[in-house]
Amino acid sequence: MHAPAPVRPAAPVALVHFALAMGGFAIGTTEFATMSLVPYFSAGLHIDEPTAGHVISAYALGVVVGAPLLAVGAAKLSRRTLLILLMTSFALFNGLSALAPTYGWMLLFRFLSGLPHGAYFGIAALVAASLVPFNKRSQAVGRVMLGLTVATVIGVPLANWLGQAVGWRWGFAVVAAFALLTVALVGAFAPRDRVHADASPLKELGALANGQVWLTLSIGAIGFGGLFCVYTYVASTLLEVTRTPATTIPLVLAVFGIGMTAGNLIAPRFADRALMPTAAALLIGSAVALALYPFAAGQLWSICLDVIAIGFCGALGAVLQTRLMDVAGDAQALAAALNHSAFNTANALGPWLGGIAIAAGYGWTSTGWVGALLALGGLALCVVAMLGDRRGAKRSTR
Repeated sequence: MHAPAPVRPAAPVALVHFALAMGGFAIGTTEFATMSLVPYFSAGLHIDEPTAGHVISAYALGVVVGAPLLAVGAAKLSRRTLLILLMTSFALFNGLSALAPTYGWMLLFRFLSGLPHGAYFGIAALVAASLVPFNKRSQAVGRVMLGLTVATVIGVPLANWLGQAVGWRWGFAVVAAFALLTVALVGAFAPRDRVHADASPLKELGALANGQVWLTLSIGAIGFGGLFCVYTYVASTLLEVTRTPATTIPLVLAVFGIGMTAGNLIAPRFADRALMPTAAALLIGSAVALALYPFAAGQLWSICLDVIAIGFCGALGAVLQTRLMDVAGDAQALAAALNHSAFNTANALGPWLGGIAIAAGYGWTSTGWVGALLALGGLALCVVAMLGDRRGAKRSTR
């Protein structure tokens, strides 16, 4: 592939990456903190907790729907303008979530809050990668994803603390504030790009005809499901299997975030040298860590180590984002945005399958075995994609 020259922004590249990562911080905070705020807003809206869980599903549905629609519909907008519009709408709908008077309104506002999620991450990844040499794209994408992973260490505990101390509505209000800060930072530092004259929604839709795009998305949708399978039930596992007090749950969740942060700092360096082998290695590591989860769950120290390893392998997201840049051709925006639809599919698939195993009587730790099988499924698809690359390389040399 021809390596394009990096864009020269007016601001230092590190500042641009920081501005883009701040949006990831806002998104990561609301995506993960909402789960921990369920007991508080369910009481505030006078609904039971299982019903309140539908609010989380509404957000995920918004991500899945919004990512492709916004990426295609906004093909004629510059990336800087689109990022500002996406984060402005994200701020608006999170602010409205904080003011929701009833469950019905809350459901609507969370769905609308999810719409910009995938498109923002996809476009932000493209902008970040455009600012660095071709052989450092994965590291640039990893820096944007750091916003999401740092949110699991700082933003989520902050939103949860606000929810407990001054009311659940402030947990959503602080996300709106982070989003507005992102708007200001992107407006100040992001490069003022121009729309390509031949850009069009039809060109973006061209990604849907590419088998390697669908294969890459499937790797994320299935392979990443294992992480979500364990993460969703880790609090219950700590209480029922590890037998630790509830006060240790935020600690273990923060440890998970530290693992994800480390993964997004380290793994992309290898991905820039060997992209798909790094993806395969992360899937193998994930399968091993998930398979060890049932054995590690008995002690706090061992489950913390295992959760760090599972979180580290979450760097798969940044690696697959770069992969999509390679295979999407002229449909970069749509393919990049669909990556986050794929991961939200994993966010639905993993917990659903894990819940089936638990309900069948296999216990809380059975999520580790289910997760390992999902990681191996993703690995199988990764191998298929690598074989397809080899066949394509052989044809091009003939």
